[in-house]
Amino acid sequence: MSFSKLSKVIKVTSRKYSSKPNLNEVVIISAARTPMGSFLGSLAPLSATKLGSIAVQGAIERAGIPKDEVKEVFMGHVCQGGAGQAPARQATLFAGMPTSTICTTVNKVCASGMKAIMLASQSLQTGDQEVVLAGGMESMSNVPYYMKRGQTPYGGVALQDGIVGDGLTDVYNKFHMGNCAENTAKKMGISRQQQDEFAISSYKRSEQAYKINAFASELIPVNIPQKRGQPDKIFTKDEEYKKINFDKFTKLNTVFQKENGTVTAGNASTLNDGAAALILTTLDAAKRLNAKPLARVVGFADGACEPIDFPIAPATAIPKLLKSTGVNKNDVALWEINEAFSVVVLANQQLLDIDPAKVNIHGGAVSLGHPIGMSGARIVVHLVHALKAGEKGVASICNGGGGASSIMIEKLEETLPKGQLPKLTLYTRDPCPLCDELKLELELYKHRFNFETVDISKKENLRWLRLYRYEIPVLFLNGEFLCKHRLNEGLLKIRLEELEERN
Repeated sequence: MSFSKLSKVIKVTSRKYSSKPNLNEVVIISAARTPMGSFLGSLAPLSATKLGSIAVQGAIERAGIPKDEVKEVFMGHVCQGGAGQAPARQATLFAGMPTSTICTTVNKVCASGMKAIMLASQSLQTGDQEVVLAGGMESMSNVPYYMKRGQTPYGGVALQDGIVGDGLTDVYNKFHMGNCAENTAKKMGISRQQQDEFAISSYKRSEQAYKINAFASELIPVNIPQKRGQPDKIFTKDEEYKKINFDKFTKLNTVFQKENGTVTAGNASTLNDGAAALILTTLDAAKRLNAKPLARVVGFADGACEPIDFPIAPATAIPKLLKSTGVNKNDVALWEINEAFSVVVLANQQLLDIDPAKVNIHGGAVSLGHPIGMSGARIVVHLVHALKAGEKGVASICNGGGGASSIMIEKLEETLPKGQLPKLTLYTRDPCPLCDELKLELELYKHRFNFETVDISKKENLRWLRLYRYEIPVLFLNGEFLCKHRLNEGLLKIRLEELEERN
């Protein structure tokens, strides 16, 4: 056979193969967090894994799906000394999840919680799982001191603070990460005054956010055990943002560089306790479970730079994210850049040329707190609830060692047929005095929604009985969790107004 005839045969019989697979669409069906406690503050009695279990439980309740649907869990946790084996596994089982649930603890320093979300997304995109829970947790109040193993020397021993050693020290330069922040401030010409002004703005934004109930949709109340015979204390709000004296703020001493320093305890983030969790699914799984997608994961990317330059690491991750998603930075409605130090946000705003009015509009880690294993997940949780329908948001967080993670989400549209009212669903059983009280409170709003009740004690509602047996009354508005135990009237008003405005 001649070469020309052979080439014709090859052309006829050859096939084209795609080297790029079609990935599953990933959606977020719930996003929740505990309030953050101050160092040695209200949440100090609870371990990181206990806080994690509260976030896990809350995320599942808000998704309204059976616990056994969640096949895998990724939880970020940084300062693991003294926490016990497999912290993510503890948080999962303490939340009453099946022992068959696969669990992985993620440590990417401050980016741990966000990296957990990224790993969950990858698992869903590739079809390895259909429903995954991801988040982060930290109890900096309970991190122990370390003593080296070996012969006890004459003259005593020195203890190392686990928070500093495992969480806040740049091992490559052998100094605190605050020194890295000072280095960035010097390189980029960012003054003490600029950092103080940013920090004060963060506190004021957080205070205003609480006034307008900006965090109401994401917060999970935490029951804190008291002395025997006394009722639990219910912790409902972030603790840190109120601890501020603006009169003394600009007079605080610098911490890491005494002469010509810029970083103070006021313009840096604080040590805190808390946990956050999200449930992610494929779009098909959300439909099967009749779960309402709140947002979709548009894309995510990591970046890295010199360890000493970790404050500007988001500027290495965000451009990659924008390129891979094909989204222009001007089309991003909200940015969440974690405030490990005020200089982090100031530096990245400058490098990326992004509008400061769109960044951390409700405050950030400087004012609200920075439980390092939780923070990457917390800022994603907040974007889920802070974005308006159809808007895209980017969350990015730097981490020790010179790394950063970034993720883009889009809030999904929610429209009703013209003239149709939203549906308010009450999960209840008979008798339920709290449910009766709640129904009376709803009378004022009954012309603004269609009301239905689900009796969880009926055989066909076993799914809801398993989920809400001890939680009723539970309210969902248009398929999205609203509140439990008692009516959150402020949040009900906000949600109704949002729906009415769009429709």
